[in-house]
Amino acid sequence: MDFGTGAALPVSKPPLARQFNPYTSNGGTILALSGEDFSLVASDTRLSERFRIHTRDQPKTYKLTDNVVLGCCGFHGDVLTLNKLLAARIKMYKHQHDHEISCSSLAQMLSTILYSRRFFPFYTYNILIGLDEQGKGCVYSFDPVGSYERETYRAGGTGASMLQPLLDNQIGFKHQNIPEQDRPELTADRAIALVRDVFIGAAERDINTGDGLHMQLVTKDGIKTLDRFPLRKD
Repeated sequence: MDFGTGAALPVSKPPLARQFNPYTSNGGTILALSGEDFSLVASDTRLSERFRIHTRDQPKTYKLTDNVVLGCCGFHGDVLTLNKLLAARIKMYKHQHDHEISCSSLAQMLSTILYSRRFFPFYTYNILIGLDEQGKGCVYSFDPVGSYERETYRAGGTGASMLQPLLDNQIGFKHQNIPEQDRPELTADRAIALVRDVFIGAAERDINTGDGLHMQLVTKDGIKTLDRFPLRKD
């Protein structure tokens, strides 16, 4: 009804719901495993967002000390913030105690930092590797709010669901009835070859994983960055 003016009455519109999401996923996959006297961490080098590739040259492993490396992926902004915070805390620890922090202490430190942000967590997948006090390889995996455990192997990131079953089969022997004394020893060379194989499979099936494979090996001689291995680029 226009009440004789000829003008149409305005049509009411439903209220608009506006949302702010502080997180985004930049993809990527990380993997770590340990042997008797070494530990190894690997990641792909693709940094993406949905169907866009931001860069093909962004490894997701970060050297924290002379014998500890962090594998970290997820939201790249949180990855950078967490690593800056860890670097500051590690310097504070060294000045206060006059020696470098150990891998096990650094795992506890990372757990405390993650738990302190439990109401607004870092959107990151974290795997810490190094050597323990006896010189044996160690791998610590974390959930987003700081719970962690020491493991022999662990995968994280967008390709983790494909990598973890292969590791369960080839390292954990969870699908094979092989006595522990008859299982082949996990040497550094076998670990490197296995990591290459599982990442090739992940790159074939996960669009957020690809371009290159970056690996860092921790032994009593320190951290060694291995030659980059090419992965699928499309």
